[in-house]
Amino acid sequence: MSATRGSGGARRRPAGDEPTLFDAALQRDPELRGTVPLAERMRPRTLADVIGQGHLLGDGKLLARAIAADRIPSMILWGPPGAGKTTLARVIAHSTNARFVPFNAVLGGVPELREILGQARTARSYEGKRTILFVDEIHRFNKAQQDAFLPHVEDGTITLIGATTENPSFAVNAPLLSRCKVFRLQGLDAAELVELLRRALAAPAGLAGAIAADDDALAAIAALAQGDARRALTTLEIAADDAARAGAATITRELIAGASEHKTLLYDKAGEEHYNVISAFIKSMRGSDPDAAIYWLMRMIEAGDDPLFLLRRMMIFASEDIGNADPRALEIAVAADAAFRRMGMPEGLYPLTQAALYLATAPKSNACKVAWQSAQAAVREHGALPVPLTLRNAVTRLMREEGYGAGYRYAHDEPGGVAHGAAYLPEPLTGSRFYEPTDRGYERTIGERLRRLRGEGEGEGGRGAAG
Repeated sequence: MSATRGSGGARRRPAGDEPTLFDAALQRDPELRGTVPLAERMRPRTLADVIGQGHLLGDGKLLARAIAADRIPSMILWGPPGAGKTTLARVIAHSTNARFVPFNAVLGGVPELREILGQARTARSYEGKRTILFVDEIHRFNKAQQDAFLPHVEDGTITLIGATTENPSFAVNAPLLSRCKVFRLQGLDAAELVELLRRALAAPAGLAGAIAADDDALAAIAALAQGDARRALTTLEIAADDAARAGAATITRELIAGASEHKTLLYDKAGEEHYNVISAFIKSMRGSDPDAAIYWLMRMIEAGDDPLFLLRRMMIFASEDIGNADPRALEIAVAADAAFRRMGMPEGLYPLTQAALYLATAPKSNACKVAWQSAQAAVREHGALPVPLTLRNAVTRLMREEGYGAGYRYAHDEPGGVAHGAAYLPEPLTGSRFYEPTDRGYERTIGERLRRLRGEGEGEGGRGAAG
């Protein structure tokens, strides 16, 4: 790649596209390798070296063809940590004849970005050079910052490659997203991780055969890594160091257990995985599966989610998905919230768990949700219909003369406390049914009573007992 000029005229090469003096020193002195993490040393430089992502890089796949032909479109690389987003960008950097400029949305600022875009315009105008701008963690940019890319992507000044762990639908502006092809990377499966680890054990740039690892140890690392190649290589490196200190020639499962005592859960309280897990929790309770519900609840607790957020969701669920099928459900959820606020952690897990299990096993009804949505739709369709005169409060003589309150039947003076046949809806809506109880739980009882109140049950003589 050709060098670029900074604002002061000095020649400046964007980091990461050509070997540095430190890279050259590494080649001359292998002992310096230990200062570079194993995951970085094992980063592939060509497509042939990449493990996994066959759905994107396999023979005949769009992205593989684009890289081979050096016709890279603007794109968003979306995937979990350690799936290879930066690695794929580096592969593109080594495969293209275009200028490749790496940029980190966390470490870099708008002034530096303006300079890069200016250099891209210059390279295009005076050298005929394309510029590929790789923006790592592009979701860290706000809307205004992302908008700054639009004209430059649109007119071809830059080809943008953005990398993100967040769902681009939420993390990338729609106008920018519409100009980019989204490629979703997947976490490596266990077999792919084991292959990667074996390569690292043998490769001269890796551990160079200095230590072995048994199959159980490699399988344990793959399980701990949860699809994250970087985590797998880091765990292997720590275990190799532990083995060397202990004078062992082979990495065992026991060494792996010591190198990684606790799995880090893939979870971001502000990102897509948060909503995926809370969705699984809600749907498990709705599906009346207490085992799944408690599993997802503990997933969120272990990942550090706010228990008060979870309790709020359970209070909503108690009305939305249970309602009057079990009126106690809301009481249980509210009581759990109050109890947790007094207990704190870890004792507060008891009422939290109790509420989740109760809600999961309670009879379900969304009749409450349907009722208010139906009534809301009627209000929006018909507007502010006049209140029937019989229901208006006649507080002045003029109002009484106008017929306010005329014909109103006081329910407590009626047999059974019910004024059968009285109308309480505006005339255009007379006979409308917004609330239809299910036949589940307590709503079965409510439904039977409503049928009697509406005169739909057997035996009109039973009206007096309807209250």
